[in-house]
Amino acid sequence: MGLNMADFAYCDKTLSYEVRAKDLVDRMTLAEKAHQMGDQATGVIRIGLPRYHWWSEALHGVSHIGHGTWFNELVPSATSFPTVIHTTAAFNQSLWKTIGKAVSTEARAMYNLGNAGLTYWSPVINPVRDPRWGRITETPGEDPFVVGTFASNFVRGLQDLEGKEHTNDTRFRPLKVSACCKHYAAYDIDNWKGVSRFTFDAKVTEQDMVETFLRPFEMCVKDGDVSSVMCSYNRVNGIPTCADPILLKEIIREQWKFNGYIVSDCDSILEMVERHKWLNDTAEDAVAHALKAGLDLDCGDYYPVYLEKSVRQGKVKEAEIDTSLNYLYVVLMRLGFFDGIPSLMSLGKKDICSEEHIELAAEAAREGIVLLKNIESSLPWKPDESKTLAVIGPLANATRDMIGNYEGTPCRYVSPLQGFSAFGKVIHEEGCEGIKCPTDKLIFPATQVAKRADATILVMGTNLKIENEGLDRDELVLPGYQNQLIAQVSVASKGGVDISSFLNPDRNLEYINKKIKGILWVGHPGQEGGRAIADVVFGKYNPGGRLPLTWYRNDYVDKLPMDSMPLRPVDSLHYPGRTYKFFNGSTVYPFGYGLSYTSFNYKLTSKKVPISIKLNRLHHCRNLNYINKSFEQPCPAVQVDDITCDNEIAFEVEVQNVGDRDGSEVVMVYSKPPEGIAGTHIKQVIGFERVFVAAKKSEKVKFALNVCKSLRIVDNKGYTLLASGLHKILLGTSSESIEVNVSFVR
Repeated sequence: MGLNMADFAYCDKTLSYEVRAKDLVDRMTLAEKAHQMGDQATGVIRIGLPRYHWWSEALHGVSHIGHGTWFNELVPSATSFPTVIHTTAAFNQSLWKTIGKAVSTEARAMYNLGNAGLTYWSPVINPVRDPRWGRITETPGEDPFVVGTFASNFVRGLQDLEGKEHTNDTRFRPLKVSACCKHYAAYDIDNWKGVSRFTFDAKVTEQDMVETFLRPFEMCVKDGDVSSVMCSYNRVNGIPTCADPILLKEIIREQWKFNGYIVSDCDSILEMVERHKWLNDTAEDAVAHALKAGLDLDCGDYYPVYLEKSVRQGKVKEAEIDTSLNYLYVVLMRLGFFDGIPSLMSLGKKDICSEEHIELAAEAAREGIVLLKNIESSLPWKPDESKTLAVIGPLANATRDMIGNYEGTPCRYVSPLQGFSAFGKVIHEEGCEGIKCPTDKLIFPATQVAKRADATILVMGTNLKIENEGLDRDELVLPGYQNQLIAQVSVASKGGVDISSFLNPDRNLEYINKKIKGILWVGHPGQEGGRAIADVVFGKYNPGGRLPLTWYRNDYVDKLPMDSMPLRPVDSLHYPGRTYKFFNGSTVYPFGYGLSYTSFNYKLTSKKVPISIKLNRLHHCRNLNYINKSFEQPCPAVQVDDITCDNEIAFEVEVQNVGDRDGSEVVMVYSKPPEGIAGTHIKQVIGFERVFVAAKKSEKVKFALNVCKSLRIVDNKGYTLLASGLHKILLGTSSESIEVNVSFVR
């Protein structure tokens, strides 16, 4: 059109992003504005604004899902890292951030080549409340602190531009790519016995909301400085999350000081009208309610189609559209969409599927593997004793099943079959007709293979046909005849039998029979998964992963429905608690469990830490509910927001490797509240570090934990409190602990 872009103030780099964004928005007509409010923004040719597709995904590598990213002959693939649940099991914060950096490098390279956008709607940070949920593989597990820590590290890896990580005014901090923490909030049910995520009304107490469902998002915003948050399909206490001004405007923007844009899960506004039938809204009503609540971008067509009509009908002000568009364009300016970012311009094809990234994918796969059982040290196998290997099971030759969902096209696959082939002669039988294993007719050939082998490994588990987005589970057992395959192969095998299990296996694997000497959990290990599994089985790598989930017995799911939202036990209905924080029954394996080929001991430098906090006349004591009067304190608790709380619990842990193999240990730190407080958690994770320790050596790990963040409890009114009395700091399953006596003085 012969435009001179220098005439437009929004192109003037000397102006602030906010001034430039306002100039851009002010140039648009109402109709033009509305058409920029959907994920497939049309652009405005007359003012030089190009179209932009907002939706791309990068949960564990650049994905083909979304309108903004695609693979072709120019960019045929991208590195596919393990899924989030697997990577979380490494409990390695630097690994999480490094993966984020690698993914954003490939994303930015693809953008330079014309194959990708700059805005990625990842990661998923909903804590896992129920083991039946179909999307567990996408999440960082059940603990809200761990989930939030993963989120802030991964987001920093995606977004931070080297040298610009600590810009004073975060509103203008440049972004490598834009990340999005989702799905906000209390979303953790997809499709269970007719209960659908599209219509579900999550009945959540303020206590659970603050303590569990909101905490990862608060950490993602405050610690990760994420530039986007996605609201979810469900309602919370009757109100769709994408139309809730308390959740969106009051909490995210005002309380947490969020800098970015809020986007809906795709077609959420449509679902409000057609399935929720919320307030019997028309389409024009619904877009007005969502916009007023603080929803800036519609992944869908409702904003582009109905916003103009809604303004003309007097339901919403055009100025509210302007506000949202300003948030959107400031993010694009931070990304260099209009100006470019010189330091990133050289990224290209050489930076996608690089050898460095492929090795990082392999390392992540190794670090996330969890050793669950190792009777008589059956693992690792010795190459000179295990020359003929039977690799059996429906996932023995897995490729696509290793990378989970929200995936891209991987650089390559290394299946378990290929991984073991590097160590010996492999003989293979599936033993099942697919993952659902509907009959036993392939079991006999598998037993014959096991008879001929020096050692047998069964690669079992589930895949996206069993649990997935839109598909929750009814029970926690292996599909079809998989258990029969395990039982018969273990009897027939002349050598020991070990199991490598993908994603969420049968919780009763431990008890099948005594010939199962070893069990590995491998989640969805990504494109290099087979290589990682074989490296662990043959001792080339010593496993150090920990379970980010509680493994309940299968009868757990018979004790409460999936759509019961409380985390604490519901005594009136005989429902047990959820997650390690509130469930005190027997488990197959507890949260944080994981073995090693070596052994570790801990030594603590401090055993007792007194914390005395001075209160003034503006500080008020808060009452707590105690199980009996003998536990009561003179000043039971104070509200965390009322005190400065710069006190720290500082201590050093000496980790001793007393075995004969080098290995990595995850030092898991929990806090346990004072005894006698009714309705609080059993314990909670407050810190963790993964440390490598050479055989017969030791390493020291330092912790400096904020008292209020680490010892906090949330009462039944939703207040975050610091309780007085004797708290304890626990180190994993070690008997070592620190007593922290909190007192308040005036």
